[in-house]
Amino acid sequence: MSLHIEVICTGDEVLTGKIVNTNFSYVTQKLEDVGLSVQWETTVGDDRENLLRAFQLAGERADAVIVNGGLGPTVDDLSQEIAAKAAGVDLALNEDWLKRMEDFFQRRSRVMPPNNRKQAMLPTTAEVIDNPIGTACGFALDIGRARFYFTPGVPRELRRMLEEQIVPRLLAKAGLPGAIFLKRFHSYGLGESHVDSLLSGVEALVPDGSVKLGFRAHYPQLETKLTARGRDMEDIRRKLEPVEREVRKRVGNFILGEDDQTLEGVILKELQAQQATLSLVETFTSGQMAARLAHLPGADPVFRRGVIARALPEVWAAVGLPGAPPDGPLTDRIEFGGTICLAIATEQDVASRKARILGGREWVRLGAVEMGLDCLRRYLQKLPVYERIDFEKT
Repeated sequence: MSLHIEVICTGDEVLTGKIVNTNFSYVTQKLEDVGLSVQWETTVGDDRENLLRAFQLAGERADAVIVNGGLGPTVDDLSQEIAAKAAGVDLALNEDWLKRMEDFFQRRSRVMPPNNRKQAMLPTTAEVIDNPIGTACGFALDIGRARFYFTPGVPRELRRMLEEQIVPRLLAKAGLPGAIFLKRFHSYGLGESHVDSLLSGVEALVPDGSVKLGFRAHYPQLETKLTARGRDMEDIRRKLEPVEREVRKRVGNFILGEDDQTLEGVILKELQAQQATLSLVETFTSGQMAARLAHLPGADPVFRRGVIARALPEVWAAVGLPGAPPDGPLTDRIEFGGTICLAIATEQDVASRKARILGGREWVRLGAVEMGLDCLRRYLQKLPVYERIDFEKT
């Protein structure tokens, strides 16, 4: 069945914009990854009447509702109270969760404050949803025609609860196969529409429609996603194999990593494999390339030096060369983008790349960091350092 899902985010701080609501974007992306989509998003402050109406409205139009926030111990945390009222049931102390909370504090050599007892007050018809890393008890219950899932506002608690407990419940409610896998490709240099056109028709390689193509753009990288369903993981692997092969073939050298790989992690692995060391000299990027690499586990014997030089003579001095700056200004008109110059040198070889990246100053800076790291990745993998990207001006 097609599942109509609503997400309700609560809290005055969210409604007024005092905090950025990253929880909503995480929930929607995670649901999209498993083939579920959100039809409505509601943000409501800490007001009893407004919360009640939001719950009632969602219960009239949705099949499933995820409510985020309002499960804390303070007076403005209202989710349990209003959920019980909307469902027409009483609140009651859940002794099991109260004991869980007391143990939680005891393990940390702390005494549980009296107001935390409020977090164990749940609607009498609620199904407890475990929170192994916090005191906010998640729960589920029916309001109107919808099944509501109440989650904590703390991001790491929400994420674990969503991934481990709520997503499986939603998939079962939607009647979708239990075995699902998300394959991810990370690329730099090609825009979403470009990659979409390059990959036209790849879903048809699996005729039963069980592999879906999707994208998540987060400049300067693009994530290409393949969501696959099947009877079991062996069935999924069989379906994905020809599609993965075609993605690698069509996107080619622009793929910088897969799944949990990062660009900087791939570079470090290549340097380690080649028993090579790295020194960086940066100007416009202000040390941001070094910051991506230097802190990684295993980087200590590889990353030797990072220098930030604000003028060209300092760059030349950092690499042991004499020189004088050329005539004319050294800055670009930002409204037309910025010109980025990169060079990679070893004892045996030199490679260079010049590009005019479109956008304002910070956009250009982000692109320059990514281009510099990606050129290094390409050089180490013996790929062409120069291939025209979608973000540069010809």
